[in-house]
Amino acid sequence: MLHIILFEPEIPQNTGALIRLSANMGAHLHLIHPIMFDLSEKKVRRAGLDYAELANVHEHPNLTDCLAKIQPNRVFALTTKTTRYYTDEKFLDGDAFLFGPESRGLPKEIVESLPFEQRLTIPMVPGGRSLNLANAVSVVAYEAWRQLDFNKNLS
Repeated sequence: MLHIILFEPEIPQNTGALIRLSANMGAHLHLIHPIMFDLSEKKVRRAGLDYAELANVHEHPNLTDCLAKIQPNRVFALTTKTTRYYTDEKFLDGDAFLFGPESRGLPKEIVESLPFEQRLTIPMVPGGRSLNLANAVSVVAYEAWRQLDFNKNLS
C-alpha cells in the first residue's frame, strides 16, 4: 500500500480532495496534528463527496507517532528545496510521501532528516513557487501507483 502523509494541513478543501483521491487509488491518508480545521467541516465533506467512508484516513498526534505506526518502506519528502525530481525514483509498495502545510511547506529539519535520495520535487517553470497541495499529491501519488502497475491490492 502507499501512504500519503499531510503534515499539519491547513486548507479543508485540499484534504477533502485527497480523501477522495486516496479512496480511489487505495492509498492510506495520514493527517498529522495540528490540523487547522475540523474534519467534519462542510468544505471537507463537499470536496471529499461521499468518499470518506471508502477512504483509509488516519489522524496522528505527530510525525514520529505516524511513522512508528505505519512503518513505511521509505519516506519521501516533497519539497521545492531539492533538485531531484519525483520521476527519478523507482517507488515500492509501502512507500510514504510526506507533504507540508500549504502556506509554508515542510520544516527544514524534517526535510534534512531524510537522505538526499528521499527528497523529491515536482518540476516547475523558472519563477514558479509551488503547486496546490492536492495537485502536487495527485501528481506524485499517481506516478507511484503507475509504477506499481495500478495494483488494486495495495490497500
